[in-house]
Amino acid sequence: MARLYLIRHGKPSATWGGDDDDPGLDATGQAQARAARDWLLALPAAERPTKVVSSPLRRCRETAEPTAQALGVEIEVDPRVGEIPTPAALSLAERGTWLRKSFAGTWGEIEGDLDYDAWRREIAGSLTTRGNTAVFSHYVATNAVVSALLGVPQVLAFRPDHASITVLETDGQTLTLVAKGAEAATGVL
Repeated sequence: MARLYLIRHGKPSATWGGDDDDPGLDATGQAQARAARDWLLALPAAERPTKVVSSPLRRCRETAEPTAQALGVEIEVDPRVGEIPTPAALSLAERGTWLRKSFAGTWGEIEGDLDYDAWRREIAGSLTTRGNTAVFSHYVATNAVVSALLGVPQVLAFRPDHASITVLETDGQTLTLVAKGAEAATGVL
């Protein structure tokens, strides 16, 4: 069985839905990225990631960078583990409101341009065939995977903290939740 580590990005310099739609990490986020790297490198050799995958967004790439450098590998950017797609008609300012409303419901109830229940299954499916890999992603994408694996329809299956590491296993055909990452004491935004 291969181990996958689904890591939420470190603390960004701006909140999602604010003026900057692709913020990098702040100083705390940079420290969290190094702490995630140290945790991953401390794993037994058989469980340690050999690949690093990231969402296209800067906060994830910057969180992935210390791990990739330490492992001596390139970051593979995979849009499938990216942020939840928002309806095209929404302005940047409206995204935060849309996201908070979406958190209160189920995957099938999210209003938008696509089938969000299918989106969450696609994310989980994209992880199934990977070997030992560190995957740097987002709050909602992590919830998509965890809720799919737990078989719950709610958008929020848990509240992963910044740089939280959720552990998964795969045999190449199925994906299993081993342990949820650390949870945040406050909301996502």
